[in-house]
Order: sequence, then structure tokens, then C-alpha cells
Amino acid sequence: SSTSKGINTDRMKSVTSSSDSPSHQAPISFSPELLPEDTLAIHWIRQVTSRLRREVSWSLHDYRSVPGSGGTPSNNLVGQAAESLGLNRYLEEKKRFFRTDPTAAYLSQQIEATPPPGENDPVRGSFFWVQKVLSLDDTGCFVLALGLTSAFDSAMGSVVSVCLNNLSKTRPNLALAQKLWNRPEEILQIADPSHPVFRYGLVHHAGITPYHSSAYDWDGPIRVPSIVAHNLLFPEAPLPPGLEPLSNAESGSWEENAVFIESSHLIASRIHASSESGLRIVPILGPKGSGHEEIVRGLSQLMNRQVVTFRGDPSLLNDAQYRNSLSTLCWLRGIDLFLGPELSASIFSGDHQDGSASLPLGSIPVTIFLSITDKKQLSRIPDHQLLPIIRIPASSYKERIARWKLGLDEKAESLSGAIAESARRFRYEKETIDRIANGLRLLPRKITEADLTTACRSEFDLDIGELAQKVTPRFSDEQLILPSRQRRQFKEIGTAIQALTRVHYDWGTAEAWNESGISVLFAGPPGTGKTMAAEILAKQLDIPMYRIDLSQVVNKYIGETEKNLKMLFDTADISDIILFFDEADALFGKRTEVKDSHDRYANLEISYLLERMERFKGVCILATNRKKDLDEAFLRRLRYIVDFPAPGEGERKRIWEQVIPGTVDRSEIDINFLARQFPLVGGHIRSIVFNACLQSSDHTVASTGPGDEFRGKLRMEDVAIAVKREYDKLNRSVSLEHFGPYADLVRKMEQT
Repeated sequence: SSTSKGINTDRMKSVTSSSDSPSHQAPISFSPELLPEDTLAIHWIRQVTSRLRREVSWSLHDYRSVPGSGGTPSNNLVGQAAESLGLNRYLEEKKRFFRTDPTAAYLSQQIEATPPPGENDPVRGSFFWVQKVLSLDDTGCFVLALGLTSAFDSAMGSVVSVCLNNLSKTRPNLALAQKLWNRPEEILQIADPSHPVFRYGLVHHAGITPYHSSAYDWDGPIRVPSIVAHNLLFPEAPLPPGLEPLSNAESGSWEENAVFIESSHLIASRIHASSESGLRIVPILGPKGSGHEEIVRGLSQLMNRQVVTFRGDPSLLNDAQYRNSLSTLCWLRGIDLFLGPELSASIFSGDHQDGSASLPLGSIPVTIFLSITDKKQLSRIPDHQLLPIIRIPASSYKERIARWKLGLDEKAESLSGAIAESARRFRYEKETIDRIANGLRLLPRKITEADLTTACRSEFDLDIGELAQKVTPRFSDEQLILPSRQRRQFKEIGTAIQALTRVHYDWGTAEAWNESGISVLFAGPPGTGKTMAAEILAKQLDIPMYRIDLSQVVNKYIGETEKNLKMLFDTADISDIILFFDEADALFGKRTEVKDSHDRYANLEISYLLERMERFKGVCILATNRKKDLDEAFLRRLRYIVDFPAPGEGERKRIWEQVIPGTVDRSEIDINFLARQFPLVGGHIRSIVFNACLQSSDHTVASTGPGDEFRGKLRMEDVAIAVKREYDKLNRSVSLEHFGPYADLVRKMEQT
């Protein structure tokens, strides 16, 4: 046999064959004991390895060695260019080498072997099945096998490097396929993105993408994804980790065990009719936790098709090639894919240059059931890929009660009232209720009403970015000082909120009033206690309170304000909370005469807001000091309007007495004089007392005994000066005569 410099091809021959018998077949792969189950895959993988071995023999031959390289392949530009320039020059020599060299001749004989006869009924998803279904010719089978061998055999990388004369390239590419194949011009047809091996996601090519289909990159690596390769080689193996089949409906027909959707039979027939037409998206539209998976289970039973869901890391779906791999695997297996709400979020996240959703290739014929909570999520999906939407209605009050009783089982017997209240206040769907109930059942003691409320509240998280901030109530009911009429109105609001469950569902007003909550307007000058009243209400009723940041809600761009409001109300509608809109006139102002498109959209935003306010099931409190600027249609929709007037002398006296800390000696403070002389509101009085305390902080009171709790002494002169400072801050004039005996003190302060 011929030898290369430093390389004995007899040694290579001994590796590739232990017999010179023409009937002996070369090893299937480079790594020993790798044996696929599919016989056609065995043939084409042997074709790949035999052609690679023969090419290595030629690469190690004298005529392929670059001068000065020592007889080894060159890994530099000169060596690579010399190889390309010598392709035609050494063509005849290469053919002669393949005929005369013992190793090459033996491998050439193996390459001439014919494929095994086709099977009438190949296993679905096998190499044989793919070749039959896609009508792949020998060239297509070879390119598929080239990528498949790279995924199957870890020892192939170094062999590819030698054949490509580049040690940095360990993956096969179309250039290598053209070099190895007997009819290199046929590889050009394979490079077309519309070729089945690419269109069905069997082979991924770095230079061929669905959005740059005209780009050819001969040097870009080709590969068969690992989960696809495993199925082609071992089609009857279990599903890979991360994919789990959804079980069928528990018992009986799925109409009896799941939410029956009238369009389900239509969807099932549409899926069957378009089974090979490309990607099909079946949207499952419903609130979070409303049983999307249960609906898909029912459809699976109705269609008699297996549906799997992805239980792996959701971030993996951000990778386009991985999404395509999952879709191709589902097509190979003849199964459908279900993506729950968390996984669907990955589909719609990210910045896609073509403006589309991050879906798999539209040419892969697979059905994906996609959980969505808003129809707008489908806006970037092409219409031809969408099947009719399956809509899941939100659970009713009675359905929520039934689900709570089912989930809590025997522990629900003593909680009828608490369950009824929770079913109204926390409008959770069945999956969320089941999750909370399962946790409560594990308590080693009797479940209390407080346990149920706490568990429900801990499940809710108002995640709307910077649109709202949670407020921790600071005040008690005793600190709210109002005239008797307004005080009575305030108590009526609390009574109304507590009576909502009974009146809505026992008395039957829910249907007429759309299960609406309570909307309240607090109107009055700044500092009159509007925010305090809202916090007191939240504390009394034990309801979380969120302050709405209007600077974040109101947006100058058309449509953005409405979008922010929708997100705000949709999120808040799930649980019983208080939404507090301060300076509400900025958002709920009067509609204006339409002079331009901006006015028209501004009026639409107000109309939308009015409609959402009526449907809101929680408590909405608005505060404004410009009641006259609010839209009249909006005022009619409010359940209560409480006017917060400036306090009279009696109210001011009570405020002064209240805001001075109990641990401060106030013996020098003339509260009657302050309340009579200065018509200030509560907010200003609090500011004055705080500033005066800061200035009096160095005046302490000597202890007179163990019961003496005073820690400091508030001086009248500091209070008088703080009053003058507050008037100056408000840009309001006050004469020195108002300060009576303290006028000289204030005058001296102004002169210094």
C-alpha cells in the first residue's frame, strides 16, 4: 500500500476493516459500539463515515501536503488557499488514488453499497419514515445524515477538521458535503431554504434563516438538534426530559370533566383538516389560572391525539433553534405541544426584528396550544397560522365557592361565611384556588377565617411596575376629624364595603350592578384629610391600599394612557384592594371639544376610564381639590362623594390637641388661641407642630417621678414662629395682630 509522510495507511486500513472481503461492511461510526435502531440511518451514517475516512486518506496523501508542512494538513490561509486552488489540478490524481490505494478503494467499495429496501410501514419519526414522507432523494438523505452523524458521534469533530483543512472547524458544513458527494452540483439544491430538511427543522444551518432565505453560507455549520437526532435514530425511545404528556380527562367525556367550549369540535376538525399545512396556533384565552391545561386535556381526548407540555426551563424557549427543535420533535412523533401561561410569556417576549412573535418556523407542521390572557398577544402572529380562539369564561361567584369547598374538603364545613366572603373579595380562578386550598389543608389545626384571608392575600401580587405603590396605613379612625355630616358619610362607606357580599349575592344585586365594587370621591382643599381618610378606611377594613402614580399612568403618546389603565384595572380586579387616585382631576377631567386628533383620543381615554370604573370590583378612592374640573358623567358613576371642608374652630382645636405628641409637655401652648386665630387645615397644623418640635428639641423636662412620661417641652414661642413660617410657605399674608401677645416675638424673628 502507498504511504503518506509519517503516516502508515496500513494502520488506517486495519482500523476501517478487519477483512478484505467485499461483503464485509465498514464500521457505522468512528466511536465504537454506536448502533442506531433505524436501518436506513445505519446505511447513511456509514456513507458519511466512509466518505470522511476516504477523504482523510486523500488528505494525508503526498499530493495533498503543502510544501514545508511536514506532510500534515495546514491550518493557515496559505494552506487553505492552496487546497482550493489545487482542486481541479489534482482531480484526476484524486480519482486514481481512490481506485488504487487499498484503503481508499475499500472505502469506495463500501460507498457503492445500495440502501436497504424501503419499509411499507416505517416507525413514525424514524429516518426511514422521514425519507418516505418527505420523498428525500439520496442527496437529501446524505446531507441529513451528515448533520446527524455530527450529533450522534462525538469523535467526528477532528475528522471534519482534517477534511476541511482547518483545525478550528469541527462541525460539517455544505462545503464539506459538496466535497464528499459524488455529484457536488446537487448540493446546491439542498442549500435552498425551502428544501424539506431545513423547512421541517430537521437540519439547522447557520446561513439559512426564514428571514434571510437568500443567504448562502457554505462555511456555516449544519447540525441536527440532539432531540431530533435521537428520535431519528431511536424513534421508539421515551420522550426526552422536559417534555411530559398531558393525561386525558379524569373520567367520562371531557365535556363532563372540563369547561365545555362549544367551538371545541370545530377546532378538532380544523386541526385534522390542516394536519400537514404548517404551524397551527390554537389560542386558549382565559384569565390566569382558569384551567387552560384542563381544556387542552379535553381537546386531546376529543381528538384522540397526544399532547405534551414543556416542563423545562422557560428561558430555553427564548432560543429560536430550541423552539424549532421542540416543534420538529412533535411533528416527528405526531403529537401536539401545549405552552402554559409562563411558557407563552417567553414566546411574546424579546425584540424580534421582523415584528413577529417568537414562534417556531411556520413551515413545521405542528399544532401548538398557546395559553393567553389577552387577545392582543396574538397581534404579531400571522392570521393563516391562527385557528379559532377557545375562550374560557372567568369563574362565577358560585363556581368559586364550589371550588373552595371542593379544595378544602371536610375543613370547609365551619368556613361557609369566610368562603363566601373570600369568593367575592378574591376573584381567583380554579387552579389558583386549588393551590391555596392544598396549602391550607396541610395545616395541623383547624383553619380559621384569618388563615383563609391571609392565604388568599399572600397569593396576590400587584405587579404593574411603577404605576402603583403600596401604602402602609398610618392613621386610626380617632385621628380623622370631620363635621358630623361628613363623619356619617365616611362610616356609611365602610358599612357599604363590608355589606357587598351579602347584598350582591344574597339579595341578588350582583347581576344588575355587574358585581361592581365601591367608588368614592374625596373632595376638598389640600390638607383637609382626604389621604388620611383613605388610609383609615384601608386599616379598618384590612384591605391593601395602592397609590396610583398619575405621572406614570398618563402618557403623552396616543393610546398609552388607555393601555396603562387597562393593565392597572385588569390586575387590580383579581383581588379586593383599594386603588387611591390622588389629584384625580388630572385623569378624570372634563371631556373637551374635539379640535384635533389628540382631543379625540383624550376623550376616548376618559370614556374608557369611566367604563372601567363601573366594572371595577374593588374599592376605588379618588381625591381632588378641584371637584369642579371633574367630568359630570364621571361624578354620576360614583357611589359616594364626600366633601372635606376646611375645619372650623372646634375642629381645629381638636386637631391641635391630637397632633401634639402625648410625651411632650404642652403646658405652655395656648391651643384655644391657636385654633381661634389661625384658620388652618389639618395638614398645615401637623406641619407646624412638627417644625416646632424640631426647634424645641433641646428643651427637656426634668423627671418628677417614676410616672412622669414627658420627654420634652414644646414652647409657645416656637409654635408661633412655626405658624408664621407656614404662612410664608403658603404665600399667604397674616398680620402681626393675629399673634396677639406673641407679635413682638414674631416681629423680632422677621427682623433677624
